[in-house]
Amino acid sequence: MTRRSRVALAVAAVLATGSLAACGGAAAEAGSVPQTGGTIVYGHVQEPPCIFGGWIQQAYISRQVLDGLVALADDDTVVPWLATKWDVSPDGLTYTFTLKDGVQFTDGTPVDAAAVAWNFDLWENHNGNSTAKVSIDPYYKSATAVDATHVAVNLNKPFPPLLRLITQGYFGIQSPTAFKARSEQENCEKPIGSGGFTVKEWKHGQEVVLAKNPAYASWPANAKHQGPAIVDEVRWKFVADAVSRYASLSTGESNVVYEVPTVNWKDAQSRYQTIRYITPGKPVSFYINTKTGPFTDKLVRQAFATGADRKAAVEAGFHGVIPYEGNPAVSQATPGYNAEAAKAYAYDPAKAEQLLDQAGWAKGAGGVRSKDGKPLTIKLVYGAGFIFTQEGATVLQVLQEQWKKIGFDVKLIPATQAELWGGKYSDPSTFDATPSYWTSPSPSILWIVWRPSTTAAPNGSNRSFYNNETLSTAIQQANAEPDPAKANTLYQQAQQIIQDDAAGIGLYTQNSTYAVARNLNNVWLEKSQGEPVFSDAYFTK
Repeated sequence: MTRRSRVALAVAAVLATGSLAACGGAAAEAGSVPQTGGTIVYGHVQEPPCIFGGWIQQAYISRQVLDGLVALADDDTVVPWLATKWDVSPDGLTYTFTLKDGVQFTDGTPVDAAAVAWNFDLWENHNGNSTAKVSIDPYYKSATAVDATHVAVNLNKPFPPLLRLITQGYFGIQSPTAFKARSEQENCEKPIGSGGFTVKEWKHGQEVVLAKNPAYASWPANAKHQGPAIVDEVRWKFVADAVSRYASLSTGESNVVYEVPTVNWKDAQSRYQTIRYITPGKPVSFYINTKTGPFTDKLVRQAFATGADRKAAVEAGFHGVIPYEGNPAVSQATPGYNAEAAKAYAYDPAKAEQLLDQAGWAKGAGGVRSKDGKPLTIKLVYGAGFIFTQEGATVLQVLQEQWKKIGFDVKLIPATQAELWGGKYSDPSTFDATPSYWTSPSPSILWIVWRPSTTAAPNGSNRSFYNNETLSTAIQQANAEPDPAKANTLYQQAQQIIQDDAAGIGLYTQNSTYAVARNLNNVWLEKSQGEPVFSDAYFTK
């Protein structure tokens, strides 16, 4: 039987089972005929600096090229991928993974234990993939090849979230041979993995062209078919303008688009297949500068939280598509979510005024409050165009007007990606509040974002500059707890501490929304971060 025949049978099997991804995959319509081959044109938003790395926009695309050790299934279980099984030592300090035998990178070198161990060392010590590194620090110790098909990952102390964390796209396995032999630019633009696609070409500013890997043999256990990709190619286009991106579906210029404008969501539901995924991890919430400025006073932080109708602004600004999130620490899609903490600080402008009065901020000319001759000015820095869409920026403008009514003079300061990531606003003197998010399939994200920052162990991710040893202890106890129920109780306690102290202020959930042409089937999203998967997709007539 030819490979093409085997693929056709695999497609037929998918149709027969009606396999659907829980987060939005779609089977073919009745009577349609599945096709092999073709090119998927995908309209994405932002162009990453490299195909792989520590930014979610890199994880979206690197997952097409780089396989992981394990995957997160729709039922929230960790399932095999490059690893067929794994064992954990009784003390919780060693994870031994058994690898699929005979898998090769697309450069022909083996995906063996030595290669996997090398990748762990790359993430931890050399690559600059900060997200992979901080996700497993300070728990990760070393990785060693036991033999060709067994790799041992050794920890400094027990860390049960490890398996969930390495399902993220940041942990894609690359060829050590290719990485060491090529230039930094070559590795950046065309990483070599064992995935369903290879990087054929990167036309900077326009698109990345992904070509089918005909020898693909290492699909994850939750794949929708077995075998190489059914389509020949994916053209991953970068279309920043939301109107143009969405319109490209109706003109036939694209088959799938990401980040559907919420004003068009109902229209998309009536015309296309749609997928909406609420990202786990830290939601889009305000880091509140507790180190310098007005927000060093808890009363002022609480007034800021209650002084604007965040829920109504989010619902109006995003047309009811993106949910409001009152919990600043953990998104509602994350295990161990504290729903009670999310209810705090409902809109109450009278209470906000009382809190500001109590804190000694008196109303002055123009309604702006002042204390000791200084106005209650808040520098709110936000990522324009890469964290906040225009719809998101409008939400901030609505909140700005509401805060003004109770005496806050909020200055909205749009910042570029280069400015935010380049350190322009890293010093606490440069901002009072800044909204952002961080994807993670585990509530251990709390350790990344809220770990105390000290001179000996600085934590640049703690943008609230909030050092609380009680919080630190609760998170560390949760990270080490093998019983998920007990761990979640501890994570919920940690969220409550953050909320009670108003160290952060909730806003909305980070979402991935997609519209897919009706003749393109089995596009689905992986569970840990919401990246689209195209290796199972196929066209129908």
